[in-house]
Amino acid sequence: MTPSPSQHPTDRASLSQLAAVFARLGSVSFGGPAAHTALMHDEIVRRRGWLTEQEFLDLIAATNLIPGPNSTEMAIHIGYAQAGWPGLLVAGACFIAPATLIVAGLAWAYVRFGTLPAAQGMLHGITPVVIAIIAQALWGLARTAVKSRWLGLLGLAAAAAAGWGVSEIAVLAAGGAVAGLAHALARRGRGAWSPGWLALVSLPETGARLPAGSARAGMVAVGAAAAGAAPLALGTLFGVFVKAGALLFGSGYVLLAFLRADLVSRLGWLTERQLLDAIAVGQMTPGPLFTTATFIGYVLGGGAGAVVATCGIFLPAFVYVAVSAPFIPGLRRSALAGAVLDGVTVASLALMAFVTWQLGRASLVDPLTLAIAATAVVFLLATRLNSAWLILGGAIIGVVAIG
Repeated sequence: MTPSPSQHPTDRASLSQLAAVFARLGSVSFGGPAAHTALMHDEIVRRRGWLTEQEFLDLIAATNLIPGPNSTEMAIHIGYAQAGWPGLLVAGACFIAPATLIVAGLAWAYVRFGTLPAAQGMLHGITPVVIAIIAQALWGLARTAVKSRWLGLLGLAAAAAAGWGVSEIAVLAAGGAVAGLAHALARRGRGAWSPGWLALVSLPETGARLPAGSARAGMVAVGAAAAGAAPLALGTLFGVFVKAGALLFGSGYVLLAFLRADLVSRLGWLTERQLLDAIAVGQMTPGPLFTTATFIGYVLGGGAGAVVATCGIFLPAFVYVAVSAPFIPGLRRSALAGAVLDGVTVASLALMAFVTWQLGRASLVDPLTLAIAATAVVFLLATRLNSAWLILGGAIIGVVAIG
């Protein structure tokens, strides 16, 4: 979606601006896709005005309709909206790069010393800030997305379904289907129904991936892979991660199951413990969880393995966004497709809210975390302080208080 000049006459971003913003976001985006999306909303909509609330919401819905890492796809979509194909590449690459470098460093330490740096104190202080940022973003986005009372009820139903254990894909599909059906029936009742459903074929169907909770990074020694393992081949390694990036839906635990089937059971390249440690590293570092691939690639094949695995798992996201982005304005122009998009959007926000509730219950557990969260809310509402500074402050408090 490339906004017309009349929409943003002076607020279009240059490539250097995109690079700077997304490199910074990639360095401080702890907490999973919901938190990453909230940080992007703060930076892109609230602070810089590069997109309107509705445009941002449409991109959230679009990323939930394609597989892959949702927050990375948001960055790629925003880059395309601001600067076309070059922006697509720059924003996506700069969002991924900081986490990739951090994870590669941790992988080096893991191979060299058989241990991982502790991060419990830092995460203890960061997580309450992340919760506050998500809550503030959800409030702003919901005010635009909930355009009617019945859409609000649809969002509540989606949140309830998530709480009952209904899969993310089913919640999103139901939200879009109910909204589209309601619109079609209303139009038919007025004698004005038209085949706007044709626009829906523009994007493939899939689901959203919700972030997994924080995980510990334990101390292990890197041993040989299971006996009888197939010889490491970079081409095969690339294929494993391309498949994961192209087909994966669900949470980080789904990624765990997906990689286990190939790397542990079929190829025997990793032990169960190494795979769990790789997932833990992806969760304890900023940026997308898919940088787990960088860790695994380095453990298996050094620097070359890290590059191959990282490129493999993120390549499908760039392809999916490149193919789907030009069709988003058409979806919004079609009345029926726009209604379906509205349904998917409120369902997406409901899923974000449910994840935030789960994260809050697990993380706001003592007076310190409650105080950090409350202070962050005050700063977000009363000032225009960049959320990166709040995250840094939370990290410092956590390290000082917990160690």
